[in-house]
Amino acid sequence: MATGTEPPDTESHTVSGGVRTGTRAAIDAPHLRTDRWWLAPAATAAGLLAFIVYSTWRAFADTDYYAAPYVSPFYSPCLAERCEPMRHGPNWEIFGSWWGISPAIIILIFPLGFRLTCYYYRKAYYRGFWASPPACAVAEPHKKYTGETRFPLILQNIHRYFFYAAILVAGILTYDTVLSFRNEKYEWGHMGLGTLVFLVNIVLIWAYTLSCHSCRHIVGGKLRHFSKHPVRYKAWQFVGRLNARHMLLAWASLVSVALADFYVFLVASGAFDDPTIF
Repeated sequence: MATGTEPPDTESHTVSGGVRTGTRAAIDAPHLRTDRWWLAPAATAAGLLAFIVYSTWRAFADTDYYAAPYVSPFYSPCLAERCEPMRHGPNWEIFGSWWGISPAIIILIFPLGFRLTCYYYRKAYYRGFWASPPACAVAEPHKKYTGETRFPLILQNIHRYFFYAAILVAGILTYDTVLSFRNEKYEWGHMGLGTLVFLVNIVLIWAYTLSCHSCRHIVGGKLRHFSKHPVRYKAWQFVGRLNARHMLLAWASLVSVALADFYVFLVASGAFDDPTIF
């Protein structure tokens, strides 16, 4: 039975490639949307590009990343011998004097890998940069779709392992936050504006990390009867509530980690004095 969408056999297609093939609706226009559908992917691309530019600059700067008691989250833990010494901080000289570039390059691969393979960020940069597809009901410009079955996108499947690394990094950043309750003389029982910045950042980092789809599956996946696992069920419900806000937490934590780094940069460079709260 004809549906009214199939073109006659004698009609030549004016559009081809992507999802605009002979098996699809015979619509000559690329799409029928009349709203400003391009605003969302454009805003996503602009936001991610801004973070990429900023984080790249700070990662290769190799300076102004420590001002007692604060250390930039981009440089923690500091794993190179050339790191600025941080009293009681995560200063582990695993990489010796042969490491000649910024120590941030060593550690950033783990949180970066976690975000790059994150389910939300995949959607964000697939649409914002690769137009795959740019928006709902808008055809992608690619001639064929292979999904995440080929290199390099097949590497997205290691997301769970980056999640394990992200848990370790979040734990170290929590330790850094605890150390921020000292003053510049390393005396305990003090709090500056930077402490609040670190507190907000670590809460958002943990919320985003635990809202991960892999975390939700690890906590409650493969269970046939939740009634037999009440603790895991409660944990699964908690992670599920966070997971519902995964997109919001992804952006909030991305902004907060950049702001925490920028705050340390301002204090370390002498452009700003950390106000003491008590």
